[in-house]
Formats: sequence, structure tokens, C-alpha cells
Amino acid sequence: MKRALFFLGQFNNKDVEWLIHNGQKIELGTGEKLIQKGNFIDSLYIVLSGQLSVCAESGDKEDIATLGTGEVVGEMSFLETRPPSVSVIAKKTSVVYKISREIIELRLTSNPDFKANFYYALALFLSNRLRKTTDQLGYGTPEEEDLIDTKILDGVAQAGARFGQILHRFSEA
Repeated sequence: MKRALFFLGQFNNKDVEWLIHNGQKIELGTGEKLIQKGNFIDSLYIVLSGQLSVCAESGDKEDIATLGTGEVVGEMSFLETRPPSVSVIAKKTSVVYKISREIIELRLTSNPDFKANFYYALALFLSNRLRKTTDQLGYGTPEEEDLIDTKILDGVAQAGARFGQILHRFSEA
């Protein structure tokens, strides 16, 4: 959940409203693929509920990671415009927020503030994910995993409410 807060915490209320109104909810049944390794994806996703498995093969190999509520998915392919190097499959019934690349790119081109916030949010999100991976490999400092820069903390506090807005909006749909 913390990583979605890093992401959403960098946006203002207007941008969060824009995200809510321009995305959609998708439901995945157990075993259903959200992302297929090697196939281009055209969206960015946030897990609203459930659990997803990140795996190198078609699901019959060991999980690389398990993603839960609040995780952002598809961000690497969004940044690099390359097909994903892993598959993402629902481990259990899941609900995911989806916003298309095309819609995001239109907003990025027309709104410089949104563009700056969006890329800063992705940078913070990816930095946090890399730090966690480094810790899991035994090279980090686990006691520092939950430390948050005070400059980012205010945004993270607001992000909890914003994530709640997204959950509320898509629980109605």
C-alpha cells in the first residue's frame, strides 16, 4: 500500500480527480493474466484489491513477487515503451484500476505540472521498490525500510485519502 501512497501523494486534488474520471475498473478472476510477458501493454495499473503474482514464465514457475493492494503495475513498460519482461497473474480474485497510456500521454503533453508530478511520482515509486528489492537481497538496511523523507511525508498523508477516493469511486461502478 505504501508504494501507491508514494505515487498518489505527488498529485494535487485536481489531478487525482482527473485520474479517477479517466480510468476504469477491471476485475480479474484467479489465474487470469493482467500482463503477458513479451506482449506490449497499453495501460498503467493500480491494484485496488486482491493479490497478483509476478512470474517469469506463464505462471507455472515460482513467483518473483506478490503484489497487493496499492501496488502500481506496468510502470516500467510505460516509461520504456518496451514489452514487459514478466507476466502478472491474479493469485486470487482482484480488482485493478486501469488508465490507458494514450490518455495519460495526452495529459502529460497538455499539462506541464501534471507531467512533472507524474514522473516524480514514478521516480519515488521505483526508488522505493528498488530499495525494497535491495533489502530482500540482503544488501540494504531493513530497519530503514519504513523511513520516509519528511519532504515526501505530507504528500503520503494526503495520498491515503486520495487512494480512498479511488476505491470509493470504483466500488460504485
